[in-house]
Amino acid sequence: MTAALEIENLSAVLGGGQRVLRSVSLTVKPGEVRALVGESGAGKSMIGKAVLGVLPPSVRLVEGTIRLEGTDLGALGSRARRTMIGARTALIPQDPLTALNPSRRIGPQMTDRLVSILGWDGARAEARVRQLLDEVQIREPDRVVRAYPHELSGGMRQRVLIAAAFAAEPRLIVADEPTTALDVTVQQQILRLIAEMQREHGTAILFVTHDLGVVAKISQSVSVLYAGKVVEESDTTSLFSAPKHPYTLALMRATPRYTDPLASLLPVDEAVLAGLAEEIAAADRAWGSPHG
Repeated sequence: MTAALEIENLSAVLGGGQRVLRSVSLTVKPGEVRALVGESGAGKSMIGKAVLGVLPPSVRLVEGTIRLEGTDLGALGSRARRTMIGARTALIPQDPLTALNPSRRIGPQMTDRLVSILGWDGARAEARVRQLLDEVQIREPDRVVRAYPHELSGGMRQRVLIAAAFAAEPRLIVADEPTTALDVTVQQQILRLIAEMQREHGTAILFVTHDLGVVAKISQSVSVLYAGKVVEESDTTSLFSAPKHPYTLALMRATPRYTDPLASLLPVDEAVLAGLAEEIAAADRAWGSPHG
């Protein structure tokens, strides 16, 4: 079975030659949720942006392959690549307020993609939007499609973005920390909703997060990143029952325990960080200067 997403040996650098992704390889199977987990600056969102073709101008890919359902995106012309990415992928962004255009009503923002990419007529697109709003458990969809973003709560805005992501039945969704901007109660509701929608639609998801609790709840497989390098990957059950890399174990120990709120937090040990620094240095030496 062809994978929904295959990334092989992907490296990226900043303008000055500093590596931000280090020979990243991973696979997302059809219908699978793969989590990318690590601390801030680990390269999680950068991988998602590389898949969607929206890397910032200061970052360039210098090595590796990204395949969507077996098609090498790098082998396509820019127009064909944009068309494929637009038709087969979608994004659930981190901040629902800044992701939505404050000057436009919700309805047109959701139907645009269906009309421009899939060529649907307005009536069909509007019917699909109302169906999806009902699926994400938004009451009064007719009122919501006429509303502006500021008239909705944070949780409702995120539900709108989830509905928009699933609207065109993409093969792959990149979920970039979609619960970070929400309070804890709403976070749980949104995670359940994404999991339900993913199962119902059979969509593969690349789920970016720094929260191991989220990883445990939603993913079937995990890639642990540090400084743009995958240091461990595993199915989720095995990762939590028997982590192999010291950094993965250190991340778990540094996670607050809700069952023991008075327990002291354990920061990542200096010896683990020193070992990681050596791993990164060795990878950079092996990679060599010609790529910079």
